[in-house]
Amino acid sequence: MCGIAGVYNYANERLINDVVLKQMTDVIAHRGPDDDGFLIQGRIGLGHRRLSIIDVSGGHQPIFNEDGTVAIVFNGEIYNYQELAHLVESRGHKLQTRSDTETIVHLYEEFGENAVAMLRGMFAFAIWDARKQTMLLARDRLGKKPLYYADYKGRLLFGSEVKCIIADPEIPRDVNPEAVADYFSFLAIPAPKSIFKHVRKLRPAHYLVITPNGVREQEYWDIDFSQTEVRSEEEWQEQLLDALREAVDIRLMSEVPLGAFLSGGVDSSSVVAMMSQITNRPVVTASIGFTSEEFSEAAAAKKFAEYVKAEHHERIVNPDAVSVVEKLAYHYDEPFADSSAVPTFYVSQVAREFVTVALSGDGGDENFAGYRRYKFDVAENRVRGMLPASLRKPAFGAMAAVYPQLDWLPRPLRAKATLRNLSLDPAEAYFQSVYGAVARERDGLFGADLKAQLSDYNPFDLFRHYYNRAKTDDPLSRAQYVDMKTYLVDDILTKVDRASMAVSLEVRCPILDHKFMELAARIPSDLKLRNGTGKYIFKQAIRKIVPEEVLTRPKMGFSIPLAEWLRTDLRDLAHSLLFDTKDEWLNQETVKSLWERHQNGTRDFGTPIWTILMFRLWQRRFLA
Repeated sequence: MCGIAGVYNYANERLINDVVLKQMTDVIAHRGPDDDGFLIQGRIGLGHRRLSIIDVSGGHQPIFNEDGTVAIVFNGEIYNYQELAHLVESRGHKLQTRSDTETIVHLYEEFGENAVAMLRGMFAFAIWDARKQTMLLARDRLGKKPLYYADYKGRLLFGSEVKCIIADPEIPRDVNPEAVADYFSFLAIPAPKSIFKHVRKLRPAHYLVITPNGVREQEYWDIDFSQTEVRSEEEWQEQLLDALREAVDIRLMSEVPLGAFLSGGVDSSSVVAMMSQITNRPVVTASIGFTSEEFSEAAAAKKFAEYVKAEHHERIVNPDAVSVVEKLAYHYDEPFADSSAVPTFYVSQVAREFVTVALSGDGGDENFAGYRRYKFDVAENRVRGMLPASLRKPAFGAMAAVYPQLDWLPRPLRAKATLRNLSLDPAEAYFQSVYGAVARERDGLFGADLKAQLSDYNPFDLFRHYYNRAKTDDPLSRAQYVDMKTYLVDDILTKVDRASMAVSLEVRCPILDHKFMELAARIPSDLKLRNGTGKYIFKQAIRKIVPEEVLTRPKMGFSIPLAEWLRTDLRDLAHSLLFDTKDEWLNQETVKSLWERHQNGTRDFGTPIWTILMFRLWQRRFLA
């Protein structure tokens, strides 16, 4: 894994400032501590930081074609590169290294932009074609690897993290008010926006082509839920197990120590079990736990590790260790409020003590409807289908208005949330199911200046766009699709990339292999969610390699005792940031009300308060 940065002054004659390019690259040294490399040719500059994984001795970047006219800086791993290497060699190219990166250079020479869609893996890269004075920036299908850019005054700057781009003093740090609204809705900032007005994220499955004539963006892939196939359960189980085996197997190539995250849940256990079948040595696994057993999966992880005879490493995180939140503000570059970033950072630390590459189980919930909210959404859509909107909205809306707010109850007993959702259209109801805890506080939280800047902007419009874009009429598939385009990309994968790269650890996600996902998308919904239980067909498929107790254990999630920490160990830090910091964006009276009600136990406002806390930490780190 690596970090990349660069500049192309495509619409002016300015030469590259080598000092600034070095600064842009140095700020991401944590992504690639083993090596750095640069290319400066007049108006073009490329920078690279390397974490050596494959061809440790020969993978220095930038890498060039035979005559030096095409160069690449690359972050990621290409798992079908050996097949592609044979292809380009058959067309007369001479490979000088064993790295996957060099293969892409020659693939581009042969196929141009179409080369991007031929890659299987996770990646963000920049190719410079001196012959055509053209730059190609590309990001993988799911957004596992980040890529930011700024198109500013005829200059295109790019980098693996926002801090690369704002290392150039000419790029203004003006905050985008719409991104602030997005953050307090999604707990992260969805692509293509970033927190800064002049910096954007390249969306997953997209590439940019930059020439002296301008900048063009192109999508090259999308997940398709419209091609469902009718097969027996046994056939699906066999196909899934074979596809999982292949997805894991191709991710085991490495010249450095390799292991896996293990929580003891279905997804990580399936990956570790498959690794143990493929390799002839114990799998190195890492997990963390908390002193509060309610949030700790350490015992389950340890038990499964013993089952597969893994070399298991565990760390118990106690509340004294939560000072990590200040580090998170730096490494995430933007406000980011998924509190599971804390355990993800710690499990990455544990893993990095023993390995350089770790496989994870991310993606099982999105592919096979594992989140509990899918069950409620499907049930609510059945009820919606029984009543016309003209009756449903006023009836359920009125009942929701008078029903008490009982957030402390389990979801099935929180009738107010269900009644409110039934009064909404399907897209808005699902948005509330995913993000309602913070989104419902948003309007009261915003200050007058921010509201004026936002005018009629609504973050929900992006969510609705993806909900309606899904190529399916099936409500469950629509929910999965919108999660893949928002929550998975901008929350889950962002969380994993920044937390792991902070400690120079590469994470690979076999369940998010795009071919595996395409197979899962063809499976009918009733085989994913059956009798209120998610992941039905996936669990059936992995019964041969995972014990029954793992498949039937209640889902816990990867969370922290947030409400407790905000009343104890994080209380002083949170109080100082919430009330000793001047803030033009938020309504301090609302902040005070949330804080006081949380502290006296009236309500659990842990998530909204954490969201404000991480926003303030980001302000202090990047705007002070």
